[in-house]
Amino acid sequence: MTTDVTATGVGTIRSGFLGGGFMAQVHSRAARAAGASTAVLASSSLERAFTAAQDLGIDRAASDIAELLAEDVDIVHVCTPNATHAALALAVIEAGVHVICEKPLATTVADAQRLADAAEDRGVVAAVPFVYRYHPMVREARARVAAGEIGELITVDCGYLQDWMLLPGDDDWRVTSADGGPSRAFADIGSHLCDLLEFVAGERIVRLTARTRRVYEERGNRPVTNEDAVSILVEMSSGAIGTLLVSQMAAGRKNALTLELHGAQASIRFDQERPEELWVGQREGSQHLFRDPQTAHPGVARFSVVPAGHAQGYQDAFNGFVADAYAAIRGETPDGLPTFADGVRAAQLTEAVLLAAREERWVDTAPTG
Repeated sequence: MTTDVTATGVGTIRSGFLGGGFMAQVHSRAARAAGASTAVLASSSLERAFTAAQDLGIDRAASDIAELLAEDVDIVHVCTPNATHAALALAVIEAGVHVICEKPLATTVADAQRLADAAEDRGVVAAVPFVYRYHPMVREARARVAAGEIGELITVDCGYLQDWMLLPGDDDWRVTSADGGPSRAFADIGSHLCDLLEFVAGERIVRLTARTRRVYEERGNRPVTNEDAVSILVEMSSGAIGTLLVSQMAAGRKNALTLELHGAQASIRFDQERPEELWVGQREGSQHLFRDPQTAHPGVARFSVVPAGHAQGYQDAFNGFVADAYAAIRGETPDGLPTFADGVRAAQLTEAVLLAAREERWVDTAPTG
């Protein structure tokens, strides 16, 4: 039996959650913002699930995934450690339930593709939270690039820098391949960067070479089995070339996801730590553009949920993503919703980065499908 925690919420979609950590907090807030009933949560034990459900205001606690699925939920949010994603997401899909699975979707390309195929076969909505797509100024950048306003793409200069693993005593379950997978820095945050680059540029990374670095061989009395930082050279399908730097050991950088595209006519830059603006560079001068639904490109205004001058941020972007996933459940086709196909792409790029670093060579990454 499940355990009552709070009064039943009101909503047309009943949402379940696997995991009770930080990401479950973000997912459950977004589900409520989308008008769903946050119905049930399961964690590694019933006791932990009960505590998390109380903390997050979720109606009931379940002991495991089977008990959660018995609650007649419409969608399950998988917010558990990386290595568990594939098995849990597959169980949800096989039950005929829609799913949002945290990234990395799986720790191998084969498992990620298996999930995407299963979701297609069962006809369920299957989404991955590449939520930075949902910053309004990311959509503005994408619209301007698509409209040809920066001209032919020449180079890209991108990065994703954090500092939460800077010190020798900093530890996390992600440092072991058993829980986090064979890649940490790239799979965790570099995947966001590459997704955003391909999304905004409207083209694919077709070749890359990479170098990885592991600074400390041990954290928390455990051997570290994946990388702290990655530098990548990329070639885009248009012939544009670029650099990507990904690190979880950049002192003072908390969540510095930056995307700068240089075209033949103009450059454009987005900085996730300053999400309300875009920098547009031209030879005769540069300018900062600020979010304003009144002047946004067609289709972009819907991502602005408050008037100009009222700051939006990460949770707003996450809310937009979940709202689109739930809209897809209702039969709509939201533009730019990241699906399991995008999760497969991230897994392909992760394997390519690790291979390129290991063998010190270029690796082709053009999609085959």
